[in-house]
Amino acid sequence: MPDAFVGIGSNADPKRALRAAVAALERLGAVRCSSVYRSAAVGAAGVDYLNMVAALTTSLSIAALRDALRVIEVAAGRRRIDRAVCELDLDLLLYGCCVDAAERLPRPGAFTLPFVLGPLAEIEPELAHPVTGETARAARQAAGPAALAALDNLGSVRALG
Repeated sequence: MPDAFVGIGSNADPKRALRAAVAALERLGAVRCSSVYRSAAVGAAGVDYLNMVAALTTSLSIAALRDALRVIEVAAGRRRIDRAVCELDLDLLLYGCCVDAAERLPRPGAFTLPFVLGPLAEIEPELAHPVTGETARAARQAAGPAALAALDNLGSVRALG
């Protein structure tokens, strides 16, 4: 079974949303989670996001997993109306070593966006990008401390108050 890596983010009641997302992912397969990180909103003005990455071992196909992620988002109240407010965003970052432009795999930004790269490198530092071969650890080191300085590590999703 392939490991899928899922980016999880929210800025609308994010502690509840992240806990609910992890619980829902656990119904799909074995899950390992990064710490939760606070970061500024990207792409639209808004309140800070809480972000994390989950590694999911699953028997679901790419299409079935994407469908399951959308169902989880909708259950969390995701409306896709206002880009400044996001109840829950679940992005399939990587699916095994699959490279498929039509499926957007690997997800653009998975090894460059600090709010994805930081948590990804935390839980799977030796994960190799399926196109470049660069490891998450090497990408994090190449990004440098300034790129990751804006991330605030809040610890485990289970420890969020």
